[in-house]
Amino acid sequence: MTIAGTDSGGGAGINADLRTMALLGVHATAAVAAVTVQNSLGVSAFHAIPPEVVAGQIRSVVTDIGIGAAKTGMLASGDIINAIVDVAGDLDIGRGGTIPLVVDPVCASMHGDRLLADEAMDSLRGKLIPIATLITPNLDEVRLITGIDVTDRASQEAAARALHALGTQWALVKGGHLRTDPNSPDLLFDGSDFIELTAKRIDTAHDHGAGDTLAAAITCALAHGYSVPDAVRFGKSWVTRSLAAAYPLGAGHGPVNPLWRLTV
Repeated sequence: MTIAGTDSGGGAGINADLRTMALLGVHATAAVAAVTVQNSLGVSAFHAIPPEVVAGQIRSVVTDIGIGAAKTGMLASGDIINAIVDVAGDLDIGRGGTIPLVVDPVCASMHGDRLLADEAMDSLRGKLIPIATLITPNLDEVRLITGIDVTDRASQEAAARALHALGTQWALVKGGHLRTDPNSPDLLFDGSDFIELTAKRIDTAHDHGAGDTLAAAITCALAHGYSVPDAVRFGKSWVTRSLAAAYPLGAGHGPVNPLWRLTV
């Protein structure tokens, strides 16, 4: 299940999640948390779905169909986050439960601008991250959540420790925005050991939806029974291939493209 916002431009959010989930052979379900007014140039407005409706979507699906794993994306408000945490506790979703939960903490735009108000950031840090099986922030989101500006391996490790201290079972500090590195170095941390995952950096300006696509692929792998490290390895490979196949769209950033799978 994906619990996130829509993207009217089709490149990110629930749209990107459903595309990857379908291509990875799972039945994708969705709980819409927000509807965005968005194109390749950015988000100009959004409408938050009432918290009880967001929670109701999750409960309706899980109590009938059931899910193997869930992920979150743009959640829009603290009230929505609180409602998700409450229903997750009822339905055994998240850390300590039987259903893994991947938290993609969408709180910064691709330009680094903050997207969540203070009360929503408090709910993210204090309620949602502590029930996460895995959190997958980009470097701008790491800075907003922890206050750490990641510029090298030492600060990447410090950020992973700070994220883990908030309660998540695993923390993934992505290095895709670490432009000084010729590769894309991600760091996975479980509170005791670091696992480094490196891939060749793809030279493209078209990376819209990369974070969503990575988190969705990891969620699919967890639903298929992969361990967290193996799911993250798979997700990184998937998003790297999708970045290599990205295409231009509109006047701004085009989307990563998991449709490469249809040609192999």
